Amino acid sequence: MENEIINKVAESSLETVDLENYYPKEVIILFDLKPYLFMELILKEKDFRASLQDVDWKIYADKIVAVTCSADAVIPVWAYMLVASYLEPIAKDIIMGDESAAVKQILLKRINAIDINEYKDKRVVIKGCGELSIGDFAYMEITKLLRPVAKSIMYGEPCSTVPVYKKK
Repeated sequence: MENEIINKVAESSLETVDLENYYPKEVIILFDLKPYLFMELILKEKDFRASLQDVDWKIYADKIVAVTCSADAVIPVWAYMLVASYLEPIAKDIIMGDESAAVKQILLKRINAIDINEYKDKRVVIKGCGELSIGDFAYMEITKLLRPVAKSIMYGEPCSTVPVYKKK
């Protein structure tokens, strides 16, 4: 069969890393401190503590909670700590910031948990195109992580890559 089509990409020794696999699929809920402030501007400790006791914390169970304050107010550090003390026993994770900050932190945490030994002396392609918008920060992080162990790092698709790094 001289005209047989051979898939050279499938036969290559390339390891593909798809950062979409590390993107959080869990529900992320925002906890905004603004409604718990006096006139949505000032934190009064006694009122703030009382209002947090009235929150139905069960709605945050097994969810990733992004804690922020959308008001332009000065929020003391202990206020965030107090909210975290309520969320810690029930939430899957607690992130400081809005939903996009939560996605970024979770993505970075998951990338940094990759066992880099799986990529030791291998040719690695970091998949470029996909369904989700993966931030540039994630591509930089995976490069930092894999550079010390990979034989080479490329960006794109196995059939069309851009060389990023090659061990000498």
